[in-house]
Amino acid sequence: MTRPAPRRHPVTTDLVRDLRAGRLGRREFLSRATALGLGAAAAHLLGGFALPARAATPVRGGTLRIQQSVKALRDPRTYDWSEMANQTRGFLEYLVEYHRDGTFHGMLLEGWEISKDATRYRLRLRPGVRWNNGDAFTAADVAHNITRWCDSTAPGNSMATRCVGLIDPATGHARAGAITTPDPLTVDLALATPDIALIANFSDYPAAITHPSYEGGDPFAHGIGTGPFRPLSLTVGESCILERNTAHDWWGSAVYGGPWLDRVEFIDLGTNPSTWLAAAEAGRIDLLYESVGTFIPAMDAIGWQATETPSAATIVFRGTQTDRMVGTNPYARRGVRRALAMAIDNAICLELGHDGRGSVAENDHVSPLHPAHADLGPAPYDPAEARRLVTEAGLLGFRHELVTVDDEWQRNTGDAVAAQLRDAGLRVQRRIVPGASFWTNWRAYPFSGTQWNHRPLDVQALNLAYRSGAAWNETGFSHAEFDTLLDEASGLIDTDARRAVMARLQAILREEGVIVQPYWRALFTHHNGRVLNAEKHPAHEIHLHRIGFAP
Repeated sequence: MTRPAPRRHPVTTDLVRDLRAGRLGRREFLSRATALGLGAAAAHLLGGFALPARAATPVRGGTLRIQQSVKALRDPRTYDWSEMANQTRGFLEYLVEYHRDGTFHGMLLEGWEISKDATRYRLRLRPGVRWNNGDAFTAADVAHNITRWCDSTAPGNSMATRCVGLIDPATGHARAGAITTPDPLTVDLALATPDIALIANFSDYPAAITHPSYEGGDPFAHGIGTGPFRPLSLTVGESCILERNTAHDWWGSAVYGGPWLDRVEFIDLGTNPSTWLAAAEAGRIDLLYESVGTFIPAMDAIGWQATETPSAATIVFRGTQTDRMVGTNPYARRGVRRALAMAIDNAICLELGHDGRGSVAENDHVSPLHPAHADLGPAPYDPAEARRLVTEAGLLGFRHELVTVDDEWQRNTGDAVAAQLRDAGLRVQRRIVPGASFWTNWRAYPFSGTQWNHRPLDVQALNLAYRSGAAWNETGFSHAEFDTLLDEASGLIDTDARRAVMARLQAILREEGVIVQPYWRALFTHHNGRVLNAEKHPAHEIHLHRIGFAP
């Protein structure tokens, strides 16, 4: 029996209602509408918004030099830093691209439809796409990638957390019949449980599409992709270089124009922004990956052009509940975890750590930018109660070692956290770790701060970071009620219904003292004034096919 194709979800009802009632903002409306399959232009018109201005047309040619840390590469489904994806984005493309205005656009997909209950997806491939080795790009290639993403037995594969509805829990692999290809340009997905975030997850940076011949390892060494550039060289900690692939007719030229650049160089200048400033003044770079803290006005002062975006990017301080420490693990104790959170005034962390650029958060990792955010009010701040709880646990003399990476804003925020913990009577030692060492072991530190990227939907970060056993669950948090509620929220398209569930999810994170999450970051970047279409992206993505130089 042939399964009927899923119908496009009626966004003209629930989402427009929520928008008009003030329960959704512009960005949230556009994200939800386009994730459900509505085109970006139609979503703008439906919401009553002006259509975005057309991107500027750069001149062809030139070498773009980008300041960015250059990391070792591995299987893209295990990427855990945005920089990795930027290094391969020029030749490894995505099914869906997330834009800075909150909209989702088909990249290798021409479009998609979703059933009303979010359990069936039909993915329609863009015709005429070819791999740079000459092979046609087909539905079988997409099915192959999604099947790889569903392998929950592969170490470090965070995509499995994003594809739970397609996975057989008994085998840890894709469920029989979950991924089918009715024709060479169509993929049908049948989920065992509803999932409103699947399209958003297909745009996330570990979801790069690889050729069927790729079997793991460094994708630079493999080199086959659908994008307009080819990998040339990569030296970890120094540089990553791509060149326009003149031997490959890129499918996107007819859709987007370009590619405009001849060459892209990612240049690693370390984690000290003063070095970036000096390179900018000397004309050795054209674009910053990100401008941070007190160096934002310094970049303004040398005449570089700034762009800014609101985001749900953040930093999280957490004790690992499952860490096997010598002696007592204080972070396994709920009272101690709650005390750490109550000892810290998040507003102070924002001011001292990020120069006030952002908004105060509430220790629950769901942003007001997210459609179903529940406003629980400020996180409790009570240093006296924090000291009492730690004393009650018999751990007032325990020395906490707080670890952060050695960069400006994360180091400063960690210092602010440590100072407030000491003011509450706790013993704290600071450890500041060079980037290469920290990034290799970010999940392993007993007590540390970790930056987390913006994600468009409220359930995404919760699934990645706090679901029991998730690949990126750095806290060791495991809570049956939380997992059950997260399953429920992940299947609720209606924003009001999901917000009611989100309120309980957010409350559990607070009640259990899982994290100290002090603020949401406004993100900035600067360029030398000659670069077009390189505005700061809320998820740190650099879309090389769009960028070029001004005439």
